[in-house]
Parts: sequence; structure tokens; C-alpha cells
Amino acid sequence: MTGRVLFLRTHDSARSQMAEAFLRSLAGDRFEVASAGTEATRVHPFAMSVMSEVGIDLHGHTSKTADWLAGR
Repeated sequence: MTGRVLFLRTHDSARSQMAEAFLRSLAGDRFEVASAGTEATRVHPFAMSVMSEVGIDLHGHTSKTADWLAGR
């Protein structure tokens, strides 16, 4: 059985995006992973830069609201 993990923050712009990407990278398909916020903004450029330093690309990520994930 696959576990499900949601990282929820206010803007879903940096820490939640980074946590989602790290778990995807480390756990593969063992978890269904998502991140969301109470407000959607953008993925912060510094988060993208830092993650690229460890070989993880956030350029395809988007900031999402918790409402967007409702019902999934």
C-alpha cells in the first residue's frame, strides 16, 4: 500500500515545495506526495536554486491551494 503525504504551508512557495521534492526523490513510488498552501503564489526562486544544488529540479512545480487538492 502506498502512503499519502501532504506538506501544508501558508503560501506553498518554498519549504513545502522542497519537502515534497525531497520525499519524492528519497521515497520513489512508496508515497503519493503533494504540497499545498492556504494561498497559491509561486515557487520561490531561492528554493529552486537551493534544490538545484542537490540535484533536484523544482522548475516544473507550481504553488497550489489546499482547495485544489480537495477531493483527491
